[in-house]
Amino acid sequence: MKYVEANFDGLVGPTHNYAGLSVGNVASLNNAAAVSNPRAAVKQGLSKMKALHDMGMTQGVLAPQERPDVYTLRRLGFSGSDAQVIQQAAKQAPALLMACCSASSMWTANAATVSPSADTADKRVHFTPANLANKFHRSLEPTTTGRILQRIFDSEQHFAHHQHLPDNDLFGDEGAANHTRLCSDYGTAGIELFVFGKHATDLSKPAPSKFPARHTLEACQAVARLHGLNESNALFIQQNPDVIDQGVFHNDVIAVGNGNVLFYHEQAFANSSLVIEEIKSKFGDSSLYLIEVKTSEVSVQEAIKSYLFNTQIITQANGDMAIIAPTECQEHPAVHAYLSELVTRGTPIKQVHYFDVKQSMQNGGGPACLRLRVALSEQELAAVNQRCLISDTLFAQLNEWADKYYRDQLSFADLADPALLTESREALNGLTNILNLGAVYRFQS
Repeated sequence: MKYVEANFDGLVGPTHNYAGLSVGNVASLNNAAAVSNPRAAVKQGLSKMKALHDMGMTQGVLAPQERPDVYTLRRLGFSGSDAQVIQQAAKQAPALLMACCSASSMWTANAATVSPSADTADKRVHFTPANLANKFHRSLEPTTTGRILQRIFDSEQHFAHHQHLPDNDLFGDEGAANHTRLCSDYGTAGIELFVFGKHATDLSKPAPSKFPARHTLEACQAVARLHGLNESNALFIQQNPDVIDQGVFHNDVIAVGNGNVLFYHEQAFANSSLVIEEIKSKFGDSSLYLIEVKTSEVSVQEAIKSYLFNTQIITQANGDMAIIAPTECQEHPAVHAYLSELVTRGTPIKQVHYFDVKQSMQNGGGPACLRLRVALSEQELAAVNQRCLISDTLFAQLNEWADKYYRDQLSFADLADPALLTESREALNGLTNILNLGAVYRFQS
């Protein structure tokens, strides 16, 4: 039976803006208050999706959230019509309005954790939406994310959907941004690496001191239980607290894996040598490639600035792997030199493809942030909502849709414009029809 790893990228929402909401994310903070371009952002994302589709990859799309989130603003005490709620929030609590306008669901690596059927006890693909409890603006996402995932993967025979973990720091869960699966083939049982920032119930353990550890060991263990994993195929790894304090807010900023390749910085993990030995032991055969980047080759700060590790590694139709990198990697001399040399080393990685995703990069998310990986058998892929899979036709439809509904520029003053809510709801109504999602948004019910 044939298996594929599908990439589901998040569509950038109509309220894409730079509010600097993500403490610990250097790019997000550095670009706070800059004027954004939602139309350029959504088109950059679509172009990347289409390029991977043209390379023979199975490429899907995830719908954005409804923003501004007037329902949350009402919970916080603002009242009146939708327009009055937005105007009150803009005047009295602009930071709350910006949070409730965030288009952060575009980074679908944080949407959920996914375990393929080859790994799970009941041989179904399991999904648990991330609660994203550490950041208020992201904690608004998981319920809608869960509904969207259920409409795309709508078959009880093939897919199991779980509620997100309790909304508390004890179970802080950032989804697949801290989860990597290694396997000899997408259809064979693999090992799932769950990376956490801290032990929430044992404060004597190491933890970062400057920036928050967003993901806990307890969350990792809970998701592994929900997905029916066992000791042989789940490995819990602590991220190096020092690199979190340097701005490595997720593991996918310092390590990325695909198939039998783990590409990681030497400072990525706490107790790195022990971690690597355990990965080798659980993987169990000699086909594993461990590509360690030394600090002398690329520093942590250079990795953060270029997003060297927030790249995608994909397996192409000919079996060779390629890195999907932001153009920032191409523009950084040391990183470009490293990647140019990497493809000559005799590892499965043979090519590097560069993509312009600057609208996302300026808000702190590279190519790896923009996609959720889902390994699927032929039967499971056939059970997926086919309207959510990129094709030439869907690519054209979504570009026309973006041209119709998205603004060229957004500043804070624009977020306070009640017309933006109307425009966004019209856009999402049109999108749910295109993708055959039904009523996934509260305003539609």
